[in-house]
Amino acid sequence: MQHYAFLVDDGLFDRAYARLQGKGIEHWADPQMQLAGTINSGHGGRGVYFKDPAGHALEMITRPYL
Repeated sequence: MQHYAFLVDDGLFDRAYARLQGKGIEHWADPQMQLAGTINSGHGGRGVYFKDPAGHALEMITRPYL
C-alpha cells in the first residue's frame, strides 16, 4: 500500500468530501483508519483519509503539516 496526500483549498475539499459521502465511499479522520465516517481538524485545517480502488491510502488536507 502506498500513501498519497493532496493539499487542497477549502472549496475543493468541500466538493470532494461531498462526493465521497454521496458515493458512499468509506473514509476516516485518522491515518490508522479508526475514526470512520468523519474528518479531522488537524493543523488548523481539515483532513480526510480514504482508499483508491487499488487499496492505496489517499489523504486530502486543507493545511500543511509544517
